[in-house]
Amino acid sequence: MSERAHSVTTHGEGQTAALAARLAAALRPGDVVALRGELGAGKTRFVRGLAAALGADSTLVSSPTFVLANHYACDGSQGVAELVHIDAYRVRSAEELEWAGWDALAAGGAVLAVEWAERAGAILPPPGERFEVLLEHAGEESRRVTVRWPRGRGVDFS
Repeated sequence: MSERAHSVTTHGEGQTAALAARLAAALRPGDVVALRGELGAGKTRFVRGLAAALGADSTLVSSPTFVLANHYACDGSQGVAELVHIDAYRVRSAEELEWAGWDALAAGGAVLAVEWAERAGAILPPPGERFEVLLEHAGEESRRVTVRWPRGRGVDFS
């Protein structure tokens, strides 16, 4: 594991949300958080934790599978005015995301949280320039969460 990665097993949604909040403290406008994991691994729950920590109404966070993207206004206390939650589950190619308006989403200065990031392909910033979150089942209520962050950035998980 490199110095730009952190893995932990969370036990329940509260711990997953707390981990997301620690990551949120390191986010800046324009950052991309690429989320990967099987169905039910906790990707949307992680985004709820990001939203709450960024000052958005986390009760509004739901998976945007059928609309592609949901926008959540943040209170700006973390320096972020908007969280854009993208679900690429139904996307077949990066070109499809481009056609759907990726440039406008990425240019707005929001933090972008992209579920099923592996389906977005080369449209995302390369791995060393984005935050990456892998969520894996580790029991009924437990998840193994691995977070990687961009070069030159840090995340405080203490």
